[in-house]
Amino acid sequence: MFKRLIRAMALKHGLTACFMAKPFADQAGSGMHMHVSVQDRDGNNLFAADDPAGSPMLRHAIGGLQKTMAESMLIFAPNANSYRRFRHQSYAPMAPTWGINNRSVSLRVPAGAPASRHIEHRVSGADANPYLVAATVLAGVHAGITAKLDPGPPITGNGYGSGIAASLPRDWLGALRAAESSTFLSEALGEAFLRALVAIKTQEWDKYHALVPTTDHDWYLDSV
Repeated sequence: MFKRLIRAMALKHGLTACFMAKPFADQAGSGMHMHVSVQDRDGNNLFAADDPAGSPMLRHAIGGLQKTMAESMLIFAPNANSYRRFRHQSYAPMAPTWGINNRSVSLRVPAGAPASRHIEHRVSGADANPYLVAATVLAGVHAGITAKLDPGPPITGNGYGSGIAASLPRDWLGALRAAESSTFLSEALGEAFLRALVAIKTQEWDKYHALVPTTDHDWYLDSV
């Protein structure tokens, strides 16, 4: 409804509102960062701590988000254009890294008062479904807290030069295959839903790659 409202208002002014992840090659992509924390029954933030890295529970949550990130990329980046956003030094993360107030990692713990400690999940593009992203992120948080996963030390400095391999799927098909075999997504979103989502997106992928874009003509028409 929000996107429909924005598009309608833009049209009234002769403009087009776009939620593509990477509409322009020479400009930064459009992300959909999600901020998450966990409260107890009294409303206290369980991620709060004087330590800038947050409480042990916050770090367990990061561990869960790290572990489940690669197989969840179809949710975070659901379209072919989504993957044009992920480039070196682009401020779009390429590995399940985390850091403190670091905008070159996937999972950032923003600076602020101890009571405000939370995780900024920076992977999703503006084209993602926010409801599915929220469900998947919360399931990843739950998995990490339940298993008390260790995220390892935070990245300091440039996350792209951390030495951690770009281990997230870099294309649509890779994300489809990872989601298709994901026990985590099947449990988090429901087996029937995941099966339908993968089937729909696989059909979209097949149709998309059957097209011959003008880029092919520009690159190869006179050179092959």
